[in-house]
Amino acid sequence: MQQTSSKSLPLGAASHGRRRFLRLAAATGGMAALAGCGFALRGTADLPFSTLYIGAADTSELGAQLRRYVRNTTNTRIVEDPKTAEAQLQILQETRERSILSLDASGRVREFELRYLFAFRVHDGKGQDYIPPTTIALKRDLTFSDANTLAKDSEANLLYRDMQNETVQQVLRRMAAVETKQPS
Repeated sequence: MQQTSSKSLPLGAASHGRRRFLRLAAATGGMAALAGCGFALRGTADLPFSTLYIGAADTSELGAQLRRYVRNTTNTRIVEDPKTAEAQLQILQETRERSILSLDASGRVREFELRYLFAFRVHDGKGQDYIPPTTIALKRDLTFSDANTLAKDSEANLLYRDMQNETVQQVLRRMAAVETKQPS
């Protein structure tokens, strides 16, 4: 009969240690590869102005999202009075469009093209532009099925929300790219 000492590891403990080591090595290798390709977390963006007024209604989903991103990812303070702002973001247009992209043999819709257009400008409130009127146009294709109408409507809303998120990111990047504190 074989006796085991209380100091020996159970059979699964040694393989657990090896798995843990391999996971740690893979994670370290992955992080090194990401660092080598230039990947970095977003962090905070430095906008070239200290205060910003966002000209969007309080009920605007896009306006709320812009305010939240500016508050959470930049050092710029959002103000409620445009006269006290160093810069003003003016929304010129926000449009959602849906058009038929393709039909099947019986004339039913098979694909839609969803378009999201957003036009804006950033100015100092005295007529000088930081960013002249600019339009961001995004589009996505959506397959369609009469059998899944509700699901496809939900998918369309998710795609519009995704385009809206991308728009907010683009607006912030463009504002961060303004080189000087002086309007153009």
